[in-house]
Amino acid sequence: MREYLLTLCVTVAVTYLLTGPVRKFAIMAGAMPEIRARDVHREPTPRLGGIAMFGGLCAGLLVAAYLPNLKPVFETSNEPRALLSGAGLIWLLGVLDDKWGVDALVKLGGQMIAAGVMVLQGLTILWLPVPGIGTVALTPMQGTLLTVALVVITINAVNFVDGLDGLASGMVCLAAAAFFLYAYRLWYGHNVEAAAPATLFAAVLVGMCLGFLPHNMHPARIFMGDSGSMLIGLVLAAGAISITGQVDPDLLGSFTGSEKATVQATVPVYIPLLLPLTIIAVPVADLLLAVVRRTWNGQSPFAADRGHLHHRLLEIGHSHSRAVLIMYFWSALIAFGTVAYSVNSEAGGRILLVIVALSAVGLVLLLMPRFTPRAPRWAERLVPPRYRRRGTPPAAVPAAPEDREDAGRDAREPVPAGLHGATAIGDRSRFRAVRDLGRR
Repeated sequence: MREYLLTLCVTVAVTYLLTGPVRKFAIMAGAMPEIRARDVHREPTPRLGGIAMFGGLCAGLLVAAYLPNLKPVFETSNEPRALLSGAGLIWLLGVLDDKWGVDALVKLGGQMIAAGVMVLQGLTILWLPVPGIGTVALTPMQGTLLTVALVVITINAVNFVDGLDGLASGMVCLAAAAFFLYAYRLWYGHNVEAAAPATLFAAVLVGMCLGFLPHNMHPARIFMGDSGSMLIGLVLAAGAISITGQVDPDLLGSFTGSEKATVQATVPVYIPLLLPLTIIAVPVADLLLAVVRRTWNGQSPFAADRGHLHHRLLEIGHSHSRAVLIMYFWSALIAFGTVAYSVNSEAGGRILLVIVALSAVGLVLLLMPRFTPRAPRWAERLVPPRYRRRGTPPAAVPAAPEDREDAGRDAREPVPAGLHGATAIGDRSRFRAVRDLGRR
């Protein structure tokens, strides 16, 4: 665990430190597109944040390659090299799109090429674990098509949800953290060596998102752009492919003791093949809804609009930060709830009840866009000002007789038109000072 934490910390530090210089470079390079009708921000903001995230990815993999317990992952498997090759291609395509713009079909072709490069180097789905049947081997063509489809869907799901400050990076960070816990348990809990690459990918992905998130929180100083959103989508897909297509459920059965427990222990493996990723179910759902909505309206599935889930949260009255936190909540609930259900098979019923209860809380939050929670007084210094209680007004001090007389006259004196609040009170005070000077 310590070496994974070291890899994560190095990735966080490199990504965080690179983001500032990358922002200046993006401004100098003119990677600041004009405000579009579907955009939420109102000021031109530089893109190309994916450059810093790619630097963090390279730094994390480089450090991991020299750590004693992680070095065998690079010696016995070609998956880290496959990931780096595909990530380099998709990152370069994203940089070109952030600076000059790339046609949607060209981007789709580039995503398929990046996925194909990873397949050629061994990062592919070899078989499917089917409950009750066992392991179903796939032909090379079937494995290639399924792998490419999984990569393309995941990349576009993350890309579509990247519409609010800190939304995509935060949601992917939560998904990668849940995925890391599951993969780490398979690797060190059940001694499944095939889960080692996926565990490393998840740790590096968490570091990439955590390092970039402080610069991307509302109001964002820089956007990750397609160079970042497609990159983290590909890394997340690579981890899912690695653990899905190469972990044998029959091997897990020898540890869990029964077929039922084995099926339950591999829930996060089966469901990603269907959704394809439970850990990013919210972005995938947003992607599917966007495709259906645009096709129904006679538009291209790649045509941008303001119909995404985060846009709808803003339309019903939620603030920018509140909409992001609600999306975080649902992503964390689905990701960690699925992992918790797979870990503890005996307490599955209680875990489902907790998930249902938290879902009810989430629905209440969705229906109360104007509700603003207030922090207790002892925690007011730890939260933003909008969550603090309003201070009580100071105790009233008895006024002198002459002050009361002046106050009564001031109340009867007309206030100049167009003045409100403190401005009117200030003019009234100056008027009274001039009047008293004339009396003297």
